[in-house]
Amino acid sequence: MQGADLLAEYYGVIGFVLIAGVFSFVVDHSPLASRTLTRAMDSHRLQWMTHMASREVRIVDSQIITGLQNGIAFFASTALLGIGAGFTLLTALDSVMRVTEDIPALAGATRTQWEVMSLGLLVIYAYAFFKFGWAYRLINYAAMLVGATGEKLRGEEVTQEMLAAARRAGRMNVLAGRQFNRGLRALFFSIGYLAWIGGPLAQIIATSAIAAILAYRQFASPALALLDD
Repeated sequence: MQGADLLAEYYGVIGFVLIAGVFSFVVDHSPLASRTLTRAMDSHRLQWMTHMASREVRIVDSQIITGLQNGIAFFASTALLGIGAGFTLLTALDSVMRVTEDIPALAGATRTQWEVMSLGLLVIYAYAFFKFGWAYRLINYAAMLVGATGEKLRGEEVTQEMLAAARRAGRMNVLAGRQFNRGLRALFFSIGYLAWIGGPLAQIIATSAIAAILAYRQFASPALALLDD
């Protein structure tokens, strides 16, 4: 197959990969990353752990971490369901193609194209599950590091050793949050990928719209303005 033909058949997928990849680079690795909502929350995660070291009773901190664990576990389960749905789509392609044969944008889609689209969806959900799974492990590590932070007794000052332990817990918490955000981003972008059902152009438009919404949340949302107050 010629390169031009391949581009014509899969320009929706190519556009999706480029949009998602550029967006991820901008919010994670570019100089603009320091101005995102995620990075703003990173400093508050570190601050939380620093304050934790000065508390005699840390029940509230444990409850917050438990809530984070439950949230990550929920989305990991959601990603697993997505993987199952992707496999189901692969095994029922004939039925799906018959149902969608009246859609003009998909009238000429071949079985190979459907297989490529289904496999791409599987890859997205598998990536999301991998990120959520790793985030769950990291937040468990953060909980252990909280437990490893020395106990502060009434009337005693926080030692440098306790502060160092709290900072380690904070950094682990930050890493868990970043992995969770990447998994969640994959789920959001999977909506744009699914827009292929309306054709490659619809896939690019939907993916661009999702990237714009996520960019607004990261760089100009009320949540970010609240943290800057």
